[in-house]
Amino acid sequence: MSDASSKGGAAQPTEGQPGTARFWPLALASIGVVFGDIGTSPLYAFKESIHHINAEREGALLRDDVLGVISLMLWSLIIIVTLKYVLLLLRLDNRGEGGTLSLTALLQKTIGRRTPLLFVVALVAAGMFFGDALLTPAMSVLSAVEGLTVIPELQGRVEGFIVPGALGLLIGLFLIQKKGTSVVGKLFGPVCLVWFITLGALGVWHIAQDGMAILAAISPHYAVTFLMTHSVLGFVVLGSVFLCVTGAEALYADMGHFGRKPIAAMWTWLVLPSLALNYLGQGAMVIAHPETTANPFFMMAPDVLQIPLVILATLATVVASQAVITGAYSLTQQAVQLGLLPRLRIVNTSASEHGQIYMPQINYMLLAGVVILVLTFRSSSALASAYGVSVIGTMITSSILIFLAARRVWNKSIWFSALIVAPFLIVESVFLASNMLKLPSGGYVPLLIAAVLMIVMWTWVRGTKILLARTRKDISVIDVFKGLEISPPHTVKGTAVFLTADPDAAPTALLHNLKHNKVLHEHNVVLNVRFAPVPYVPDDKKIEVTEIFPNLDRLTMKFGYMETPNVSRGLTLAKKCGLSFDIMHTSFFLSRRTLLADGKWGMPLWQDHLFIFLSRNATNATEFFRIPTSRVVEMGTQLTI
Repeated sequence: MSDASSKGGAAQPTEGQPGTARFWPLALASIGVVFGDIGTSPLYAFKESIHHINAEREGALLRDDVLGVISLMLWSLIIIVTLKYVLLLLRLDNRGEGGTLSLTALLQKTIGRRTPLLFVVALVAAGMFFGDALLTPAMSVLSAVEGLTVIPELQGRVEGFIVPGALGLLIGLFLIQKKGTSVVGKLFGPVCLVWFITLGALGVWHIAQDGMAILAAISPHYAVTFLMTHSVLGFVVLGSVFLCVTGAEALYADMGHFGRKPIAAMWTWLVLPSLALNYLGQGAMVIAHPETTANPFFMMAPDVLQIPLVILATLATVVASQAVITGAYSLTQQAVQLGLLPRLRIVNTSASEHGQIYMPQINYMLLAGVVILVLTFRSSSALASAYGVSVIGTMITSSILIFLAARRVWNKSIWFSALIVAPFLIVESVFLASNMLKLPSGGYVPLLIAAVLMIVMWTWVRGTKILLARTRKDISVIDVFKGLEISPPHTVKGTAVFLTADPDAAPTALLHNLKHNKVLHEHNVVLNVRFAPVPYVPDDKKIEVTEIFPNLDRLTMKFGYMETPNVSRGLTLAKKCGLSFDIMHTSFFLSRRTLLADGKWGMPLWQDHLFIFLSRNATNATEFFRIPTSRVVEMGTQLTI
């Protein structure tokens, strides 16, 4: 989506840089999808930060305290989001695609293999992202609905509605996912454009009304002074200050959909100024009116505008939640194609828009997790203790990948690469240490979620290798056909396609067909589907046909990790490459294995059972690879792992 066609002889834009004709539509769309999460941070970030100071000082909030907190927020946005993500990470694209897994794939392609470090980083990044994907909808929607409590007419009467109302919105949002995101997607840009304009306007109004002195917080002096004079309290406050940069990872993860320039432009000229002005306005209001510290964001609006602001905030949080849900689908698809997770059902919800997919298993897992979180924590303040831990974990993994990319992709020296990354790692390590203080009060939740997912991915990768080694045949497919020349079986008309993970070894389905049916088709194809460490493989490089015997061809199909593998379409391309067959006289032979656990083949028994569970619940190859169901023959085997 990040490329635009050239017109009138204009130069074709490079990957990640859309042409002028598409710049503004992409920029508008990015406002909601990319910035929806970080854009809702003003609902709770400042409130949670000063809450710690109020608790310590028993409500005696000082001017320098507010200036220090606001200064920390502004410089967090500048250092982490502007310098790291906008100026640095957005330049590390994998053929236009961004995201931690995409960068891992780029490094894997550059190095030539998946190193243990890359594997661990990929596991941590994916696990931490899913922790964030569960917490963001719960945190954002609860914060918005809680805005009802500041409306004078409703005070004391809506507290019992907060949790049911948030659950109703969240459940409805997850249930409409199967309809596709186009309806909600059309609201993304306009709703969030109004949201950011409102953020900036409220901030300007309070800066002008409550005192221009708050602008002194732009100086980093106040941030440094606050940390130096508050020791332990300042360290605790940092954990909540970090909430202002949650959602920054979306700038990089969604680069492939919108391009680097639209994202960078919207951050620089709209999102960052709006967020900065709003935080400054909240600070100015709290200094002038200390009684507003209970919920400063919603108290920024005059009484007559508080209900419209709650409605707008709710819409904005729904957009932020939708963006995270869509991101979870996209990340899962990448993880499946890169071999980190078993095959999962992927439904394309739009025939014209790339990237609009729906994954039912992931959708309902997220729904269950979000409902449990809302019912367990019951308020945004309680959830704030859990929020942020997973985000900082993702950020640290991306900083490690920047170092590796500087060394391998940009070919910089180890010292220069370390110099690039050191400032970010130092800042993020301080935030990580501060967030660790949240562990007893809920910070363990995202870590637990991440740990579970990492164990699942580690088990799947390890189990797949063991299974491949156990099923690998010493006899090659060429040796099988040479042997058939000596004692040929009965030959039947048509084409047989044998799907296999190892194109050199004889497919299990072929051997079983010969052993039990004692027949061989007049034309045989060994089909191997591979996933390349690039987002998309062009059609002219997707298919490779090799004749390895007079009546035997090897067909290799390559897909990118952002593509849905489609064997039916691949066969159409294969015809253009010289592979001759009639689909109506073609049978696809697949192996279906029944796995039994005994704990003797490299994994403990509990991991064997987990791998078997994942295998049984994986989407079958026929559906996943888009093979014509009426032409499939499955041959079962039983195997102990």
